[in-house]
Amino acid sequence: MMTSEPATAAQTVFMQLDEEGRAWFLLNGGALTLASLDTALGRPTCVQIAEHVWERLEANCAAVRQIARGPAPAYGINTGFGPLCRKRISPDQVETLQGNLIVSHAVGVGDPAPPEVVRWMLLFKILALSHAVSGASRQTLEALCRLLEADMLPVVPTQGSVGASGDLAPLAHMVLPILGRGTVTLQGQQLPAADALTQFNLNPITLGPKEGLALINGTQFMSAYGAVLVICARRLLKHADLIATMSLEAMRGSLRPFDARLQELRPHRGARESAANVRKLMTDSQILPSHAQCERVQDPYSLRCVPQVHGASREAVHHAAEVMETEINSVTDNPVILGPEEVISGGLFHGQPLALVLDYLAMALAELASISERRIYLLLAGAEELPPLLMQNTGLNSGFMLPQYTAAALVSENKGLCMPACVDSIPTSLGQEDHVSMGARSAVKCMRVLENAETVLAIELMCAAQALDYRVPLQPGIGPRLAHGEVRRCIAHAEQDRLFGDDIQTSLALIRSQRLLYVVEKELGKMC
Repeated sequence: MMTSEPATAAQTVFMQLDEEGRAWFLLNGGALTLASLDTALGRPTCVQIAEHVWERLEANCAAVRQIARGPAPAYGINTGFGPLCRKRISPDQVETLQGNLIVSHAVGVGDPAPPEVVRWMLLFKILALSHAVSGASRQTLEALCRLLEADMLPVVPTQGSVGASGDLAPLAHMVLPILGRGTVTLQGQQLPAADALTQFNLNPITLGPKEGLALINGTQFMSAYGAVLVICARRLLKHADLIATMSLEAMRGSLRPFDARLQELRPHRGARESAANVRKLMTDSQILPSHAQCERVQDPYSLRCVPQVHGASREAVHHAAEVMETEINSVTDNPVILGPEEVISGGLFHGQPLALVLDYLAMALAELASISERRIYLLLAGAEELPPLLMQNTGLNSGFMLPQYTAAALVSENKGLCMPACVDSIPTSLGQEDHVSMGARSAVKCMRVLENAETVLAIELMCAAQALDYRVPLQPGIGPRLAHGEVRRCIAHAEQDRLFGDDIQTSLALIRSQRLLYVVEKELGKMC
C-alpha cells in the first residue's frame, strides 16, 4: 500500500511493483504515463486512490444526487437515454434506470478481449471517474478496484461497439460483475461473476444516479487496446531495426545509407532514430570491412531504405503515443457535472481521435512486416554467396522456402486489415448517434496486424540467423552478434528440413519476451 500528498496537474500517477509482481497505481490527481504502463504490461494491476481525490469524488456524487431530486431535466440522471432523452424518470426509479442501462447494453459478441486489455479498461475507467465530474460514488469505484486487486477480470466481447457514445457494449460487460452478473476469468478459468464474488466475500452493488451512464460512456475499450498496441509497437520498432541489421550484415549490405550526415539532409525524427540504431548495432563489425571494395553500388530498397520505412512507422507510433496518453488521462463520459447546478452534455465520448490514429498505427505496423518479408526473400535468393533457400543440400530439402510463404500470407492479410474502419459510419440510436467512429473495430484489427508483424519479423530473425552462420568466421557487429547468440541458444542451425513452424513460434516468443533487446541494450546502451 502507498501514501501520497495531493498532486499537482504536472505530477504523474505513481506506480510501483509489490513483492508478488503486481503493479500498484496510486491515483493522486496526476497523469498516467505510458512509461509506467510499459512496466506494468501483462502484470496483475491494483489501484489505490489518494484521500484528497476521494473528497472531491464524494462532493461530486452528492451534487448528482441533488440534481436527480431536482425539477430540472438532466440527461441520463432523471431522463432516459439516447432517443428517449425526453422521457422523465421519477426519483424513486433512478437506481432501476442505471441498472437497466447496464443490462440492456451488455450485447457484445465475438472473442473475449485479452486480459491485459481488460485490466487497463478497468484502470482507465477508474482513472477517468477519479476526475470527479462523472458522479461516481465511492462504493462503485471501490468495487472496480476490488475486481483488479483480485485479478477477477470481466469477460468482455470484442465486437459490438461502434465507438460513438464511447464503448457502450464492452464497458457494460466490464461493469456487470460488480452487479453480480456476467462472467469473469479468475486464475485462467471462466465462471459466473456471482460465484467469483462469493469466493472473495464480496457483495454486488446497486448503482446510484448517473453511475451506469458514467461507467459505460467512455473510450476505455479503445484506449486500453491503444495503450497496449503503442507499447508493443515501440518494442517492435527496436526489434525491427535489430533484425534488419542482422539481415544487412548477412547480405553484406552497406552502412553508408545510415550515415548521420545523409539523414540530416532529410531530418525526419524517425529516420534519424532508426539510422542511429543501425549504426550503433553494427559497432565492431568484421563483415562490413570484408566487402569494402566490392563492386556493388547500391543495395535493394529493403536494406537501403530501412531508415525511411522504419522511420515513417516510428513517426506514426510517436503520434499514436501522444494521442493515447492524452486519452487515458481524459474524461470521456457524458454529461459532466461541474457543480450542483451545472450539467453539460457534450461529445467527449466520441472515438474519432482514437479511430483515426489506430487505423494509422495499423498501416505503420503493416509496413514493418512488408519490408521485412522482402528482406526474407533476399536472404533466400542465393545472392552474396549464401546458399539458395539458406540450406546447402536443397532438392532433397526445401530449406527455408515455406517460412517465406507464411510471411507473404501474413503480409497479404495485413493489407486487408489496413482498410480504415474510421471512414465508415452507420447511424445508431434512431439517428441520435448519427455519426460514429467505428474505433473499436480499428483497435481490434490493429491488434491482429501487430501480431502478424511480430510473426513476420520472427521469421526474418530465424532466417537472418541462419544466413549469418554462413559468414563464419567473420562476425557481425555487436548487436547482431549478441542477437544471433540468443537465437542459437533456442533454435539450432538447420541443414535438413524439420518442423520450421516450431522454430517460428520459438523465434516469436524470443521477440515477445524482449530477451534480445535486454541482451543488446545491456551491452550497447538503450536504442532509440
